Amino acid sequence: MNDTSVAKPGTRNRSIWGLMTRLGSRWWLDAGSAFTALVLFSVAWPTLHLTHQMPWPIQPLVAALAALPVLLMRSNALLGWAVSAGSALFIALAVPNVPGEAIPFQVVHIVALYFLVFAVALRSPLQLVAVVWAATSLLLGAALSAEGVGADPWAWPVSLGGSIFVALLLRSLIRSRSELNRQTEVSDLERARRTILEEKARIARDLHDVVAHHMSLVVVQAQTAPYRVDGVNDAARAEFESIGATAREALNEIRGLLGVLRSDGQLAEHTPQPTAADLEALFVGAARAGVDLTWTVEGTLAVVPDTVGSALYRIVQESLANAGRHAPGAPVRVTVDCATAVELIVVNAAGTSTAHAGPGGHGIPGMQARALAVGGHLDATPTPDGGFRVRALLPLGPATMPLPVGANSAVI
Repeated sequence: MNDTSVAKPGTRNRSIWGLMTRLGSRWWLDAGSAFTALVLFSVAWPTLHLTHQMPWPIQPLVAALAALPVLLMRSNALLGWAVSAGSALFIALAVPNVPGEAIPFQVVHIVALYFLVFAVALRSPLQLVAVVWAATSLLLGAALSAEGVGADPWAWPVSLGGSIFVALLLRSLIRSRSELNRQTEVSDLERARRTILEEKARIARDLHDVVAHHMSLVVVQAQTAPYRVDGVNDAARAEFESIGATAREALNEIRGLLGVLRSDGQLAEHTPQPTAADLEALFVGAARAGVDLTWTVEGTLAVVPDTVGSALYRIVQESLANAGRHAPGAPVRVTVDCATAVELIVVNAAGTSTAHAGPGGHGIPGMQARALAVGGHLDATPTPDGGFRVRALLPLGPATMPLPVGANSAVI
């Protein structure tokens, strides 16, 4: 019998990497500092009696002063360096060495000082880094040269300077990466904002075209009514003229406000907009282009208002484009029901092609905005089999529609 509870090596590696990512870099830096301090302390305490003369109860305290300031490497490296340097000076002056031992403090203390100077160079202003470098060089040079260790006065400044130089290079690299990430994030946000604005402009243009069409019909009807209707008296004729003038004024204002949104240079009233009647042509064209598409239309599309029909057409168009982009080769099923409201369901299975679909865009927010613009709502969710499902409910009239059963905050 196969044991299905055994995880695959790749899955285990991804889980470990996911855990490391969730913990974050700060956690790992703190863990590394704690581990380093523990190792230094475990070396300093057992060997302290070999280098210094002191009662055994005081040895853990002196060893802690040598090793534990490393714990402050990330949180406050400057304070850690001050504690370590001050304790080194105190031990050199106040704690006697074992006869024959020349170094006034432990090697562990020197290693801790190097760690802390490196950490200070990573995070502190350059002026403080220079002060720390000079003070540490003076401390090590004076304390060790006095005991005949490290007679070359430039050895410690050069050695510390090399450590600081590496830290500054790493600091510059980290800042460059951070700035690059920040600029990338700003670019992504700007791209998303521009895409949403462009989609809103398209919606405004579509609404402008539809409204301009109907307002033009009002003007024509008002102006021709006295000639089409018998028995129109002067008062009614004047009323029709007033209606026509008001409609023309409103139409001119709409053109003035929204006409600038056109990006193709065409006049708004000369640009036909798709309606629900154009869905059949859209389905046939998608199927001819290679999409494995099946569709069902229940009810009469002729009852769908032009504004709602335009939004319906664009939502179907975007849904088919998303299915082809993110699930290439997958079968797509479209259902349109025009009984009491326009209910659209577009479902695609998981993609069968291994082609890279590219990064996700902002099509779903655009579809939701179109549905909201006509008084409807739309939700888009993954399906259990790895596919995707788009469901939109659009009104046939001004009546308020109830939210679908199970609607959540993702529904607009």
